[in-house]
Amino acid sequence: MNNSPELLHKLLYDKTAHKLSYSKDRDFPAWREELRSKLIELIGMPLPPQGKPKIIMEAREETPSFQEICFQFESEPDYFVPCRLLLPKNGEKPFRVMICLQGHTSGMHLSLGRPKYEHDAEEIAGGRDFGVQAVNNGCAALVMEQRGFGLCKASAGAETDCHAMAMQALMLGRTLLGERVYDVSRAIDALSCFPEIDLNRIGCMGNSGGGTTTYYAACLDERIKIAMPSCSVCTYFGSIFSLCHCQCNFIPHILEWFEMEDLAGLIAPRGLIVTAGRLDDIFPIKDTEICFSGISHIYEAAGCGGHCRLVTGEGGHQFYPELAWPVFHEMINKERTRV
Repeated sequence: MNNSPELLHKLLYDKTAHKLSYSKDRDFPAWREELRSKLIELIGMPLPPQGKPKIIMEAREETPSFQEICFQFESEPDYFVPCRLLLPKNGEKPFRVMICLQGHTSGMHLSLGRPKYEHDAEEIAGGRDFGVQAVNNGCAALVMEQRGFGLCKASAGAETDCHAMAMQALMLGRTLLGERVYDVSRAIDALSCFPEIDLNRIGCMGNSGGGTTTYYAACLDERIKIAMPSCSVCTYFGSIFSLCHCQCNFIPHILEWFEMEDLAGLIAPRGLIVTAGRLDDIFPIKDTEICFSGISHIYEAAGCGGHCRLVTGEGGHQFYPELAWPVFHEMINKERTRV
């Protein structure tokens, strides 16, 4: 006799149909369109409006490596997103740009390599200084705050604060993840106000919760030409469904329709670099490898098998810049060759 709701849920998962999972007998373009429509419905956010959002310029600062433009943009009425745009001192304009997303950390200042709270230096040493990395790799960087983190928390301090926001969003028919993806699309609209940026060469990257937003944003905004999600792409069953995770990861009804690998059909043929850690205890490597195997099959079906890669570090839940960036350069060099 079973008295465990958790066990019941796992038994129900085994019977779940995943109605839009990829199979070889599907018409790929038609399946892709249906997949996109269903994902938009499930995340509970409409596609953003066209056009430039309202921007409030705050300051311009100089460092030895880049010019830093501090601004905020209005993502939706009455909500502004804090940003920093880093423009390299060297290189040819307009710049390729990387959108940099922190996950469950103390905030976007980590992408700038600037510790603010206890343990921030450890986070930076774990590869969280995404904006600095992007500049060092020849890109401009748009460092932006995600809802629930840093300057966009409900309360001051280093701890993240997703619970209330995620539950409020669900009560309003939204998801917090959907709101974050929406902000990324509006950030791309905001980039059109900066002539230094090449809007045809936009990338997105992040670790953990930043990697999750990166993956879904690449699914829904084709202006993102290359995505580098870290410690976030994994089977739903092996991670979000089976382990303890923040409420911001959950999308109601998603398992009725697909597993995480299926969503890669919305990213192909654009570049996808999945990074993972062998010792990651919340996105287990064996389940990430299962997920990536499915992603690879989908990319092959789309005729672009070489456009996705799995990069695996030997540590835990962190970004691996020394492994991921060389693959990034390899991919964009192939991109130039194709053009």
